[in-house]
Amino acid sequence: MAGEQPKDALKRKLSFAQTMRAIAWAFFGVRKGAEHDKDMSLNPVHVIIAALIGAAIFIGVLVLIVRAVVG
Repeated sequence: MAGEQPKDALKRKLSFAQTMRAIAWAFFGVRKGAEHDKDMSLNPVHVIIAALIGAAIFIGVLVLIVRAVVG
């Protein structure tokens, strides 16, 4: 990676775990400039799946909080 050319780095796709991390930070609205540049090589299918998983987790946490407060 140290000798990697910028064009080669852009061709490299990020793993699903890295996509999940990017989506998690996106839910909070916090992203560094350098990390944003890496996001350009995200796999669109991974982004959709990660966003659906993140949304399901978010809704699940909200339901648990409401049940704890109401019950």
